Amino acid sequence: MPRRSDAHDVNGAIAALLQDLAAVQTSEQRRWAYNRAAAAIRDLEGPVQAYLQKDGTLQKIRHIGPSSTRVIHEVLATGDSPTVAAAVAASSRRGAVEKSRSLRSNFLTRSQVIATLREPMPDGVSLGRYRGDLQMHSVWSDGSQTLDAIVASGIERGYQYCGVTDHSHGLPIAGGLSMTALAEQHAAIDALNERHRGRFRLLKGIEANILSDGTLDMKPEELCRLEIVVAAPHAALRLTTDQTDRMVRVVRTAGVHILGHPRGRKYGTRPGVTADWPRVFAEAAHHQVAIEIDGDPSRQDVDYELARVAIDAGCLLALDSDAHSAVELEYAQTAIAHARLAGVPVERVINCWPVEQLLDWARR
Repeated sequence: MPRRSDAHDVNGAIAALLQDLAAVQTSEQRRWAYNRAAAAIRDLEGPVQAYLQKDGTLQKIRHIGPSSTRVIHEVLATGDSPTVAAAVAASSRRGAVEKSRSLRSNFLTRSQVIATLREPMPDGVSLGRYRGDLQMHSVWSDGSQTLDAIVASGIERGYQYCGVTDHSHGLPIAGGLSMTALAEQHAAIDALNERHRGRFRLLKGIEANILSDGTLDMKPEELCRLEIVVAAPHAALRLTTDQTDRMVRVVRTAGVHILGHPRGRKYGTRPGVTADWPRVFAEAAHHQVAIEIDGDPSRQDVDYELARVAIDAGCLLALDSDAHSAVELEYAQTAIAHARLAGVPVERVINCWPVEQLLDWARR
């Protein structure tokens, strides 16, 4: 099983400090600038040390200004930033910063993702073994990519299939599809699949909303119209009460194939669902429901530690991008990196199955 290549991710540490600095700003413009700088560091493809020049100065990095550069140099020199520490100590928002810090565990930076994908792992998941992405959104709900663009991007990436999983009708805030609109989308998918027959297949999917009691916002006869159903929580994600029964109920629901971003956590802002995850995963394994690793950088849910628990329970895994645009299909790499760190066997990853095997499993 691969291990984290470094115990202390410098890019992640710097980005977190810049986000702390953003949180204590009284100027909206400065808050926005520091948050943008934090995102730029998290997205670097190599460790920030690689951007140092021979004279010790930092190469130009987009969105990194003089004050952010000072924080970077402080961290590289001491492992911490006196500038950030002083700003947080003087702020009335110290409590909010501490809470945010507690909600950043096991998130990978882009640099870590790339390093993890390069590690040798003969029996693990790799980009070459990844056949298709099973959660993404189009212009039919809250995405910006057309169905044609999804097909073109999938072919360009060497995929055999993709599942378009726009939001269901119970989530109107995300442009959830009515059943009439879903039927129209299916007709468009049929036309695309006929055009690309033998080369690529677009699967008819949905991201169904898990209600607070564990039921879905779709009826059983509606679920039957889909080839891939991702059930995901979008509410009650800040509660500290146990929601095990809610999550167990959904994985017992006929027609559900994937438990999507199971906790619903967000980097630095919310912890997501609290549950007895070994129990939830045991039920999922029994009902052959796959557990998703959502590769959206702000989600990364489940992460590599929780993925190990799912594997120990006998679960299948789905590694998805949750892309809302063509460029975000790259997020699948983050999901793959978590799976590699968790030591997930390639045969347990449904995205690595041929489409016939995938659909046969889904029908069963």
